[in-house]
Amino acid sequence: MKIGIYGREFNDSFIPNIQTLFNTLSLFDSTVFVYEPFHRYLNDRISLDSEPQFFNHHSEIKDKLDLLLSIGGDGTFLETIHIVRDSGIPILGINTGRLGFLASTYKDDIENALQFIKEGKFRLQTRSLIKLETEENLFGEENYALNELTVHKKDTSSMITIHTYIGDLYLNSYWADGLIVSTPTGSTAYSLSCGGPIMVPGATDFVITPIAPHNLNVRPVVVPDDRTIRLKIEGRGRDYLCSLDSRSVTIDSAIELQVKKASFKINVVQTDEQNFLNTIRNKMMWGLDRRN
Repeated sequence: MKIGIYGREFNDSFIPNIQTLFNTLSLFDSTVFVYEPFHRYLNDRISLDSEPQFFNHHSEIKDKLDLLLSIGGDGTFLETIHIVRDSGIPILGINTGRLGFLASTYKDDIENALQFIKEGKFRLQTRSLIKLETEENLFGEENYALNELTVHKKDTSSMITIHTYIGDLYLNSYWADGLIVSTPTGSTAYSLSCGGPIMVPGATDFVITPIAPHNLNVRPVVVPDDRTIRLKIEGRGRDYLCSLDSRSVTIDSAIELQVKKASFKINVVQTDEQNFLNTIRNKMMWGLDRRN
């Protein structure tokens, strides 16, 4: 099995778990590829039985890996999307901190998770992505996101107005601090904190969620993901922020945003002991009596 490892710096308390990860992979007789900047960080912190191969870009692993391990939190997992892109390489998220929705494998479960994968005791859960199209090609080739697209006022100025259309049909003009268009995966991220609904990963919808709307009767709207959502922005200022997950650019009101479903999906690895409902129940602490 050819396994890639992508990560970023983490708390030193996690180093023994990373050592366990590499030790386990060596027992599996796996060919290991490590993201080169991450290897430089690990080089003086762990010992390796053999030198891994390195990669820095999507083109260096496409059609070469059977699995990619994302070491970090949900933010790190989102970064791996731009390494994997449309290759279909499955991703397993290993969390170095608190429980995550995407990086849902605990550090103490690394050996078990890898053993399950070796024995084929896992399933692939497909996650849809959102794509942004503009005449200016704002984000170049990486004009997609796993969680959401967000438009937001740039500073502390007054609220902005986001004229929103579903295809050619007018939906609403949101007078707010901003607007989120999220995927089912992103429904548990920024959208959730702004009052949006939770969707299971297999849902075929987008959620349009206003950020701090002026009119309190405005609520999130669920839209089928085979529709194109068009956004036009206006306000007292000229510049606004447009974000795809954690990447942001400054735009002006002349730019129209067209949001649609991306042409490819991401494969997320879940072992037989993991599922979305367990994760969300634990993350949200549902069913716990907090009165004591």
